[in-house]
Amino acid sequence: MTFPESILLSRRGFLAGACCAAAAPVLTPVTFAAMPGDNRFVTIILRGAMDGLDLVQPYADPAYQALRPKLALTPDTGLLDLDGFFGLNPAASALMPLWQAGELSFVHAVSTPYRNQRSHFDGQDMLETGGNDKSERTGWLNRALAVIPRSASRKAIDINTSMELILTGPNEADSWSSQSNFALAEDEIAFLDRLYAGDETFAKAMQEAKMTDMAADSLYGDARRGAGIADMARLAGGMLREEYRIASFSINGWDTHVGQRTQFKKAVGDLSTAFTTLKEALGDEAWKKTVVLAMTEFGRTARENGTNGTDHGTGGLAIVAGGTISGGKVLGQWPGLADDKLLEQRDLMPTGDVREVAAAMLYRQFGIKPGNLTAKVFPGLTFNESSVYLKG
Repeated sequence: MTFPESILLSRRGFLAGACCAAAAPVLTPVTFAAMPGDNRFVTIILRGAMDGLDLVQPYADPAYQALRPKLALTPDTGLLDLDGFFGLNPAASALMPLWQAGELSFVHAVSTPYRNQRSHFDGQDMLETGGNDKSERTGWLNRALAVIPRSASRKAIDINTSMELILTGPNEADSWSSQSNFALAEDEIAFLDRLYAGDETFAKAMQEAKMTDMAADSLYGDARRGAGIADMARLAGGMLREEYRIASFSINGWDTHVGQRTQFKKAVGDLSTAFTTLKEALGDEAWKKTVVLAMTEFGRTARENGTNGTDHGTGGLAIVAGGTISGGKVLGQWPGLADDKLLEQRDLMPTGDVREVAAAMLYRQFGIKPGNLTAKVFPGLTFNESSVYLKG
């Protein structure tokens, strides 16, 4: 299966943008890049500030139960023990087979350099640009495409009607939506073909859109296409089985200020579905050469609030999965949850830079030189071959 080299849109997504852009649906985006080699890399952005202290609970930390009397669990109340100190929220039980197989690790107490205002917009911008401050204007995944060895044929595709910041930049990127509300009948498509037959640019884009739509349909088979988490993960896995080697998409729903237990369970279910569907869609051989990194803009407060939720914090959690890792570990330097160990006596203290986790995965999968990672992909980052995150 081959895909056009220029902008790729599904038939429906293309026509939505060309004919009725103002009414185009807003979808959770997915990003792809193609290049030589067999290794794959997937990033999942958890938008809304995922509570890492709820997903991977430090139940053996003496301060944890007191900080979260309603949210905290123990192995006796359903928490899935990981290593005698940390436990996995039971809502993520579908991930336990990956943990037990050594294909899943967690990285606690990490963050971007973003501090203080705790704005989702600013935090996500810094997560996606990978800079030391808000001055960066291109995405780190786009910049990485330029320094991956033997990447002359690189290209990327964003499954959405617009490009995410993580892929914005000078390197070629394509955009495609996995679903749209603008399904067209064959006679309508034929009419548009005739109408714009004399417009070379439109005719070429239309033809590419139809080709790409057919390619996606073949990945779904008889299943109904959609914009759900399983649909996107299935599409990502299918694309990664072909010529694409990088994929990125987002999962929303992590801003758990109120009634966290119910809302968090839904978001964790989506996350678990993304991981398990990706593995299934990739197949055993491709999964063995894949790393998946899930990351969020910042963590949440160590203390639960008065509405059974948590507020915007700092130190967070990253998740690493895949067939190439040596998993079954909780990585990172644990700072502790005592009052004098918290940042500003409210947040989990960051002891690691989440950009270093991403850099380690790019180094592992594509052999990007450390000098390029610190100078071009993640400006201001300190990274070398001895990074602790390469041990997981």
